[in-house]
Amino acid sequence: MMKLSLSENIVRLRHEKKLTQEELADFMGVTKASVSKWEKGINTPDLLLLPQLAAFFDMTVDELIGYEAQLSSEQIRCQYAELTKDFASLPFEAVLEKTRSLAHKYYSCYPFLLQLCVLYWNHYMLGETKERQEILLQEALRWCDRILDNCNDVDVCNDAKVLKAGLLLQLGKAAEAIEVLEPSADTNRLTGQNAVLLVQAYQAAGEAEKARSYMQAKQYLDLMNLVGDAILTLSLNVNDVKQCEETIRRIKGVMELYHLQDLHPNLAAQFFYQSAVIYGVNGREEEALKALCQFEKCVGKLLMAEQIKLHGDDYFNLLDSWIERLPLGNMTPRDKSFIWQSIQESLAHPAFENIMKRDEFQRLVHRLTEKKDEYTGNVG
Repeated sequence: MMKLSLSENIVRLRHEKKLTQEELADFMGVTKASVSKWEKGINTPDLLLLPQLAAFFDMTVDELIGYEAQLSSEQIRCQYAELTKDFASLPFEAVLEKTRSLAHKYYSCYPFLLQLCVLYWNHYMLGETKERQEILLQEALRWCDRILDNCNDVDVCNDAKVLKAGLLLQLGKAAEAIEVLEPSADTNRLTGQNAVLLVQAYQAAGEAEKARSYMQAKQYLDLMNLVGDAILTLSLNVNDVKQCEETIRRIKGVMELYHLQDLHPNLAAQFFYQSAVIYGVNGREEEALKALCQFEKCVGKLLMAEQIKLHGDDYFNLLDSWIERLPLGNMTPRDKSFIWQSIQESLAHPAFENIMKRDEFQRLVHRLTEKKDEYTGNVG
C-alpha cells in the first residue's frame, strides 16, 4: 500500500518557512488546534483546503500529500506502445506534448521515465531541424539525470547511465560519454564473472531449471553482442578490406549456425547492410550487391511480419520468461512504420553510388517497395 506523508510534509514545510502553527492557522482560516491535529496525523485538512495549502507552500497537491504516481510494468508497456504508434500516425508536436504531459504526471516513476528516454532516442530524428532534434535529446538527457539523482533501483540507474552516454554521443559530446561509461567498462573487473557464479549458485541450490533458463538468456545476449560488436568492428576497419572480409566470413558462419536471420532479422539486416557498405566503399560492387540481397531478405521478414517482437526458437526455447521480464517485454522500441523510412535512408548511402543505376540495385529497391506497399495496403 502506498504511504502518504501529508502530516510530515506540513511540519517540514512550516519549519522551512519559519512559521508557527498559529501563523499557518491564520493563513488557512482554521484554528491552531486544527493545524496541530494535521501535523500529528489525527485529522487531515478538508479536501477544499488542500489546493490553498499547496499553493501557500508553492507546490502541487500531489507533492504536498507525498503522492508519487507509479505505473506497473504492463502499464508502462501499453503507454510506450501507444506512443510509438502515435509517432507513426500523428503530428510530431502533438505526440511530444502528450509525452511531456505523461512525463510530468509520472515524474517519480523512474522505470517509465527511463522508457520515455528510450522513446525519444528512437524518434528524435523525426524533428524537422537539427536544432529541434537536439532539444529532444537534451530533454531525454535531463530525464536521465533525474533518474540517476533520485532513483534507488540499481538496474534502472545502470540503464539510465548507458542511455545518458548514448545521448551525449548523439549530441557530439564524446568526451562526456567516455566520462560516464569508462568507470564501469573496465574489462579487468570481477563483475564479468557474476553470471557464471550465479549459474553455479543455482546449480548448488538445486534450481536446475533456473540455471538453464539464465544460461540460455546469457548465451542469447552473448550472440547478439557478438554480432553487434562485429558490425562496429566493420565500421572501425572500413579501409582494411582483409580484416573486414575475415570478420564477415566468421560472423556469417555464426549467424548461419544460429539461424539469426529468423531469430533476429533486424540485427541480421544491420550486419548485412554494414557488410554492403564495406564492399561498396572499397569498390567491390558484386559483393556489395550480394550483401544487399541478404539485407533485403531480412528486411522483408520484418515488413511482412504481422508484429515485430523478440522471440526464441527451437534452440533458444527457454527465453519467454526472460523476455517477459524485460522493461518492454517482447516489444520493439519503434513501430514497424519506421522500417521503410530507415530503408530509404540506408539505400541512399554514398557507398552505393556506383551501383545505384545498376539493374540489380533497382530491382532490389522495387521488391522492397512492393513489400512496403503490401504492408501499408498502398497497392495500385
